[in-house]
Amino acid sequence: MPTFIVLSTLTDDGAETLVKNPERIKEVNQELERDFGVKVVAQYAVLGPYDFVNIVEAEDALAVARAMLHLSARGSVKTTTLEAIPVADLIAKLK
Repeated sequence: MPTFIVLSTLTDDGAETLVKNPERIKEVNQELERDFGVKVVAQYAVLGPYDFVNIVEAEDALAVARAMLHLSARGSVKTTTLEAIPVADLIAKLK
């Protein structure tokens, strides 16, 4: 299953939501899998220009793009998505 890295930054509304309801993070993760087929494999809160780093798996890039557009449309988060290529796969293609 393809892996993607999603870097996310909360908007003011998103930060306010998490302060009031920290469990919202888990609820969104469940929505991603149930509604979009995007499984959150690992998730980290980070310091710096992003608030979260998420490792997700999905059938393809279109599934992730669709899910991230739906999340962004809510106005609580902005995302940057990167497709992750396993190093072993890269090495094999370079040979």
